Amino acid sequence: MGLVRRRSSLVAVLDVSVLQPTPTSTRPSAASRAIGTVVVAVVSSLFLLFIVAPVAGLVASGGVRGLGSLGSDSELRDSLILTALTATIATALGVIGATPLAYLLARRRFRGRAVVSALMDLPLVIPHPVAGIALLLVLGRASPIGSVLYAAGIRVASSPVGIVCAMLFVSAPLYVSAAREAFARVDSRYESVARTLGDDAWRAFRRVTLPLSARGLTAAAIVMWARAVSEFGAIVILTYNPKVASVLSYDRFTSYGLNEALPVAAVLVVFALVPLAALRALRGAQ
Repeated sequence: MGLVRRRSSLVAVLDVSVLQPTPTSTRPSAASRAIGTVVVAVVSSLFLLFIVAPVAGLVASGGVRGLGSLGSDSELRDSLILTALTATIATALGVIGATPLAYLLARRRFRGRAVVSALMDLPLVIPHPVAGIALLLVLGRASPIGSVLYAAGIRVASSPVGIVCAMLFVSAPLYVSAAREAFARVDSRYESVARTLGDDAWRAFRRVTLPLSARGLTAAAIVMWARAVSEFGAIVILTYNPKVASVLSYDRFTSYGLNEALPVAAVLVVFALVPLAALRALRGAQ
């Protein structure tokens, strides 16, 4: 009996000793925390400087001259108009064609869903000149599809149609990804309530899901438009002429040097700030 009591007392002492904190603290000292804060601040500042400095230097070097040349440089003006127009058409086609796919990926579980998602992300990971070669292979005049389109009077290569195709191919995956997230944030129970009140699937989507995800879809479209505007690699393979702004900047750099390319590049950067400002304003209003 005494042996049992002594054993119980020993177990109790061990339990208490385990629960008590060790005298040696493992928390970092104030000096270590201060050094860590300084290191993180320096690294973050250097990274921010790495991102901002080239853009700021470009705009400072050629921004004023580029904006001033818009009135006299008809080639630059036409390239900006062509860029904005083709990017808008590509974005509209992407919204029309990719919105149902994004909704399907967000709401339905079906066989092959992972494969479809991977295929949609593929244009984001392949080099864009390779994307241009692939498009040229499928839509060029020598291909079966391209020959049918050419017979119908639609030329893809070396035309604005080719620019739209290149922009759509490289930027649509961004819209699908963002639109899928926008649909996923809408509680599916709202749709179920609408269905119990007599709405069919399309009416529930139009009256419930679409309004609730409108901000996210708009942001996705803005991101797609901005990506289409900045595209170069696929366009330069598929359609060198007529020139969008990115191709014009490259053409002047290779033909006349850095000094002539600076105004075009700076104007393109300023041009790209428009959708970014719109996107920040939209997110700030949420």
